[in-house]
Amino acid sequence: MQFGLASLHQYVEDPQEVYFVKSPKSFLGASGLKPQQVALFEDLVCAMMLHIKLQAQTQLTYTIDQAVIGRPINFQGLGGDDANAQAQGILERAAKRAGFRDVVFQFEPVAAGLDFEATLSEEKRVLVVDIGGGTTDCSLLLMGPQWREKADRQQSLLGHSGCRVGGNDLDIALAFKCLMPLLGMGGDTEKGIALPILPWWNAVAINDVPAQTDFYSAANGRLLNDLLRSARDSEKVALLLKVWRQRLSYRLVRSAEESKIALSAQPSVTAGLPFISDELATAISQQGLEAALDQPLARIMEQVQLALDNSNEKPDVDLPDRRQRSLAFD
Repeated sequence: MQFGLASLHQYVEDPQEVYFVKSPKSFLGASGLKPQQVALFEDLVCAMMLHIKLQAQTQLTYTIDQAVIGRPINFQGLGGDDANAQAQGILERAAKRAGFRDVVFQFEPVAAGLDFEATLSEEKRVLVVDIGGGTTDCSLLLMGPQWREKADRQQSLLGHSGCRVGGNDLDIALAFKCLMPLLGMGGDTEKGIALPILPWWNAVAINDVPAQTDFYSAANGRLLNDLLRSARDSEKVALLLKVWRQRLSYRLVRSAEESKIALSAQPSVTAGLPFISDELATAISQQGLEAALDQPLARIMEQVQLALDNSNEKPDVDLPDRRQRSLAFD
């Protein structure tokens, strides 16, 4: 079993018969999971926790048997309290199996703001926007000296909202809008009929298992061959067929992610796709990035407003938290 960059490198080298899923915690509160599916998630989480524990153990002379685990206010799912209980149960059982004797949980927005809270000399209403890989949580919290020592912060939560949109979705949106036209998206047939968009979307929707299943199905392979024969710009469609044959979805989205990160420091980049074709590349500007990310960012801003509406309060401080690979803007 591989972890971290080693697992990514192994996947890139041999992506056959494998599903690539980012931010698996997003799935823990899903409704309708069968017992064997819950058990699988628990096994995966346990393996990751044990790996982290063993890595940390090499740096210390004593046994690590206590853990504080961050959790969202609400896990993504339709089950409400049941979804939260299911997800936290998976995390807690996995942690105990990994060797943690004492396990406690803390709300992620509270954890994200702890350093800031330590600087406060009086109570403030703080808006925390926590953008992770797969989800966004927006919380209006009371923070200050009187709250620092309290383990239970439920009473400090004034308003909350969240959605399953995060850094992964920004990468996917950029890949779809700026890279997929290189592979024939937006083209038409020799008869002037627009090519269907869905195959190009499914190709980059790496956080959507059904979409990836559909894209890499035999039926979709036949569809792509049909599109290749009928497309006016068949050479570009042939590149999408190569993505299908060699399972290159992750590498496409990773290229978009690298461009997104680079654009936080420079006005434009050249995004190359040599793993598809040596000369395949396109220029992406900061303006192009903003346009490509308009829809997912709009959803994030909706959650910010919803958290404020739910609290009927205004923040004294706005505190964004960019975890993992969220927004690459400064």
